[in-house]
Amino acid sequence: MFKNVLIIGCGLIGSSVLRALHNKKLSKKIYVLEKSKKNISMIKKIKTNCKFIKNLNHEVSNIDLVIICTPMSEYKKIIPKLNQSLNSKCLITDVGSTKKNIINLKNRLLDKKLDWISSHPIAGSEVSGPEYGNKNLFVNKWCIIIKEKKNKSKKINLLKKFWKKIGSKVIFMNPNNHDKIFSITSHLPHLIAYNLIKTAQDFQKNHKINLIKYSAGGLRDFSRIAASNEIMWRDVFFSNKDNMINAINLFIKNLNLFKKNINNKDNKNLLSKLINSKKVRKQIIQLRHDISKPDFGRE
Repeated sequence: MFKNVLIIGCGLIGSSVLRALHNKKLSKKIYVLEKSKKNISMIKKIKTNCKFIKNLNHEVSNIDLVIICTPMSEYKKIIPKLNQSLNSKCLITDVGSTKKNIINLKNRLLDKKLDWISSHPIAGSEVSGPEYGNKNLFVNKWCIIIKEKKNKSKKINLLKKFWKKIGSKVIFMNPNNHDKIFSITSHLPHLIAYNLIKTAQDFQKNHKINLIKYSAGGLRDFSRIAASNEIMWRDVFFSNKDNMINAINLFIKNLNLFKKNINNKDNKNLLSKLINSKKVRKQIIQLRHDISKPDFGRE
């Protein structure tokens, strides 16, 4: 499908792309730019015959596809180097979790001769690093492609074909809708998880009780989400600031209503909220985003 692909940043997502590319034979040559010596050592064990490069120089002038899989705070450093190295036929994409900031950044810094079409594969995990990569990570998972008016249809179709080839279901969005939707479905849940763990830590310190020892399923599940990569999530919270603040305000409003219902022993309104919440769980199962099997620490 491609002659030469470059993956910049080879953690969980980058190494999964690498594995999928190799498994599906979608590129004749795969180049990897990765700063971490530990990650490079682990990637070498995958045996994908990729070629490691130390910087963006003349060696990447014949690249067909660049996939940026670094934290979003790195993009500002990467773009000027792409401008100097890539040819005008190359397609650039990224896997960042917010999009409006990326669109603004690349519109400001990227050379006009280069085409960047942003992607967001919904296939992450609380773990990070190439040792957790999986060639099937993207199978039957959504991949959002951000469509702009100036995008060339030929390259949009090429990117769509790429994600579908490695197993994704592709949908198009504009950056504003993307960031609003994921502020609620992804970004706010992660923030809540971090805050709940912080609350548990504070409670444990104040009451001098080994709270974690008695953690039930709820705290356990939130701790899994809160184990996610801190640099990535810092970047997400900062880059989607306005939508995050709106989501937090809505959450606080609803939390106060729960507080009021409990304080007043308002049986009717509290039960109504709890019952309606169960309906969302049924929808998630019907959409096959999870299974109905009870989770008592699933295999």
